[in-house]
Amino acid sequence: MSPGMDGLDFSALERQVGDRLLRVQSPLRACLPGGDSGRCAQALANLRNPYAIEDDPGAFHTTGWLGAFDAGHSPVAVAAETPADIAAAVDFARDHGLGLVIKGTGHDYLGRSSAPSALLVWTHRMRDITVHDAFAPAGPGGPGVPAVTVGAGARWLEVYQAAARHGRLVQGGGCTSVGAAGGFTQGGGFGPLSRRYGTAAGNVLEIEVVTASGEILVANAEQHADLFGALRGGGGGTFGVVSKLTMRTHPMPGTIAIVAGAIRAASDGEFRTLVRALTDFLPGLCDDRWGEQVRLSGDNTAGFFMTAADVTEAEARGTWRPFLDWAAARPGAFSADVSVSVIPSGSLWDASAWDEIAPGMACPDDRPDQPPGRFWWATNQDEVSQYLHAYQSRWLPLRLFREAPDTVADALFGASRHWGISLHLNKGLCGASAEAVARDRATAINPAVFDAAALVITGSMQQYAYPGVPGYEPDLALARTGARRVGAAMDVIRALTADSGSYVNETNYFEPSWQQSFWGANYARLAEIKQAYDPANLFRVHHGVLAVGEKGGAEGGANPLL
Repeated sequence: MSPGMDGLDFSALERQVGDRLLRVQSPLRACLPGGDSGRCAQALANLRNPYAIEDDPGAFHTTGWLGAFDAGHSPVAVAAETPADIAAAVDFARDHGLGLVIKGTGHDYLGRSSAPSALLVWTHRMRDITVHDAFAPAGPGGPGVPAVTVGAGARWLEVYQAAARHGRLVQGGGCTSVGAAGGFTQGGGFGPLSRRYGTAAGNVLEIEVVTASGEILVANAEQHADLFGALRGGGGGTFGVVSKLTMRTHPMPGTIAIVAGAIRAASDGEFRTLVRALTDFLPGLCDDRWGEQVRLSGDNTAGFFMTAADVTEAEARGTWRPFLDWAAARPGAFSADVSVSVIPSGSLWDASAWDEIAPGMACPDDRPDQPPGRFWWATNQDEVSQYLHAYQSRWLPLRLFREAPDTVADALFGASRHWGISLHLNKGLCGASAEAVARDRATAINPAVFDAAALVITGSMQQYAYPGVPGYEPDLALARTGARRVGAAMDVIRALTADSGSYVNETNYFEPSWQQSFWGANYARLAEIKQAYDPANLFRVHHGVLAVGEKGGAEGGANPLL
């Protein structure tokens, strides 16, 4: 067993949790020297399926990060099914001086659910979902609101489908296999329609959480309000183990408009002209309808996948016509293939509907005995079993588009000369609905997001690469090249956005000045709340909030205590 757990007697914990105490092994053990080739092939096949990864406590979506960590599983896990199971694991780890790590789905780029010498709290089995016509948070409060309560291991697809059966929508992430109650929501949680409905964190009404003392608390705006605020945007795995949370739901939109395709420029100079035109056009999409992303690539292509709620096809075409007509009027400079379509919102989470709308878009979980209708997007496949070379993000303020459009265009064009970059318009909240902004200002997310037109993201990775597995190791030369080019691209964006920040769930493992970058002025208050509920930093993750008086830096691993 790993250092710190050798010879430790787990019998007392086993008496509390029974067969939910698991000895964990690597899913790729058959691929190690002396293993079985047939079983190795099956394991490798399983690790191309995000749901199969989540069914195994020893598997990870991100297998490592160059110069940062190689994902390693905990040797012992509590497969929690109740808050009492979680409390038992927390008490045992605290009383025995063990590190503690939390994993629901394991969708974490920074390796925060990877700790090979820690006790794992695995919440995968806690996937109960209850839809409420009217939910009133515990304690004194007003009338109830439509809501959904989700267990710690529930995935967004499961939550979306449950809410849709009641004609409701819940604000979550675009990737269907991401956990709804874990680090995604606790770190903020942006989705395709965040400008209309706000972040996942802003929509949370109540949270059940196990604290470092082993207490099971219910936190909302009326009780344990400080903890409630910290758990909404202060980062996952930091203030306690969330066992379930309740989020408000919204009426299901009637339709979703989709703009998809690409415009390719004939030369570098023409691409710079295209990027300049985009700096004039994109601010007009900063409203409470449009979301998703524009990608600028080194091959002089601008790719589009944009969505809008309750927009007719005519309205969508009207919005995009000036820009698309501008490109079409220059046939020698640009070639365009961009479609505008509208689908019923009820089709979003229906795999069979996608077989008609866009065959191959929805990848089914076709393992035997799996629930019907479970799928993931083909566009998310490259995140399955990925080894990251580098990954960075930065909010791009709207004011720069207004005040210095040429400077913005130069920066975006210049960054794309090093590596492809994406502008995620739904991950900036300028132009968002007033209700969404009001809810999100009560969370701990970096206030820089409220002035942001987009979150700029760039990254490099190798798929199906597994450190320590002969024949499947990452290509480190390729990784170093990717990391260098990503860094060069983001250096251009950072020079333009000195006072901005980065989104804690999608960010650089080596983010400088991370406290300011992730939380801005909110960090000091978060550290005070951490001191109140976890003064010994039992819950510690890479670049996570620390109790007052302790400092953290970029040099640590996924969990410096472990």
